[in-house]
Amino acid sequence: MSELSEIGLYGLAIMGQNFALNMAEKGFKVSVCNRSPSKVDDTVARAKAENISTLVGFKEPKDFIASLAKPRKVVLLVMAGKPVDDTIAKLSEHMEEGDIIVDGGNEWYPNSVRRSKELESKKIMFVGMGISGGEEGARNGPSLMPGGPKAAYDALHPILERSAAQVEGSPCVTYCGEIGSGNYVKMVHNGIEYGDMQLIAEAYQIMKAIVGLSNDEMSARFAEWNKGELKSYLIEITSDILKKKDDKKAEGYVIDKIKDCTGMKGTGMWTVKEAAEQAVPAPTIAAALDARFLSGRKEEREVASTILKGPTEVPSVSHEQILEDLQSALYAAKICSYAQGLCLIKAASDAEKWNVDLAECCRIWRGGCIIRSSQLDNMRAAFSKDTGLKNLMIDADFAAGLNSRHCQWRRIVTLCIASGIPCPAFCASLNYFDSYRTANLPANLTQAQRDFFGGHTYERIDMEGKFHTQWSESHKDIGDLKDRTAGNIGS
Repeated sequence: MSELSEIGLYGLAIMGQNFALNMAEKGFKVSVCNRSPSKVDDTVARAKAENISTLVGFKEPKDFIASLAKPRKVVLLVMAGKPVDDTIAKLSEHMEEGDIIVDGGNEWYPNSVRRSKELESKKIMFVGMGISGGEEGARNGPSLMPGGPKAAYDALHPILERSAAQVEGSPCVTYCGEIGSGNYVKMVHNGIEYGDMQLIAEAYQIMKAIVGLSNDEMSARFAEWNKGELKSYLIEITSDILKKKDDKKAEGYVIDKIKDCTGMKGTGMWTVKEAAEQAVPAPTIAAALDARFLSGRKEEREVASTILKGPTEVPSVSHEQILEDLQSALYAAKICSYAQGLCLIKAASDAEKWNVDLAECCRIWRGGCIIRSSQLDNMRAAFSKDTGLKNLMIDADFAAGLNSRHCQWRRIVTLCIASGIPCPAFCASLNYFDSYRTANLPANLTQAQRDFFGGHTYERIDMEGKFHTQWSESHKDIGDLKDRTAGNIGS
């Protein structure tokens, strides 16, 4: 093996350490460096303890870069934002034409586009790469979503393919497209994750508050669901979480001691903002984001619980029937979360000319990442069969699954409303399904209102063109209608 390393990793918090050890364990010689020298010592010590001999540490950026074979390849795993800019500035002064910098953090995609342009003067290639799977995935094989120059990906892919999660011999990595695309795919992955997690939380609340199951009973039910159509990482860990006994005190369960305030790092918010920018409906993901915002208002909710009233009686329904319906509702609503995210990726890909392959997104999400699910095989098949598929819900197989479950789904939403149990993501998903399958929405009235108060014009179903009506005597001729529709979304 050459004395020079095949790749370098800068940023040795737990994710950086784990990914560096992952690459080294796969047989690549890896150089590591960090702003705090002690982290370098810790990582080298971990490698030694895990019998990994292909990892070497450096405490000075210049020595770190000099240790790499050309073209030099450096992965950054530092906090998003200014720390990334500072690190690029520090490392790039020792780099040269043809070298590659990969940012593996959760970054807002325009920042990656900007950094790529800034590095063009030095002819250093820049890649924004989403990494999903948390600490475990980073160490044992994550899902990797790189976007940037194709030449950079070609130089990186032997390392990325061997270090990524493997499913049926297929590495969970693909070239997403030009710069920004990898960050975008990872951002939307996290948005889907928000929706999925909220749906599971709502199912937990229904089991607990309406059915009255114990933690162990809920754990067993999620474990049972994980053997069938709901098989996924999030369902699996939910079962494990619910049965975990309190490790701080002698009795009880950890879940019952956790404060009901959900944290976030911003990617779900970015997804909802981008959905608005791209005019793509994402109500399940938005409902999940709102649920996190509401959870943070703990003190307000505690006061409101003593003032605002809900139903005093829960409808009498067979508990086993509720659980059967809940399984179907959870399946259907989860499909909506994926459908919304994939539609958003497609819209942005078309707008930015990234040419992101949705079938490939589904393939690389099958292993390593947080939203991995047995249904991703079917999703990949749907987009492989029809590359122009507008929405996952209208694929023949998924449509059949939704059509056969919507009654159970409605019963769950109705039960929650009648019982006063919040189910924002279940309800948003069902409204998405119902709106998408409705040929004639009441938007005609909304358009009439817009034309009435603002002269915004409307289209007719029986004539081509844009029209305006003088709705009352106070309305006047507004002249050239083209001036009134300039800038309209979708016009």
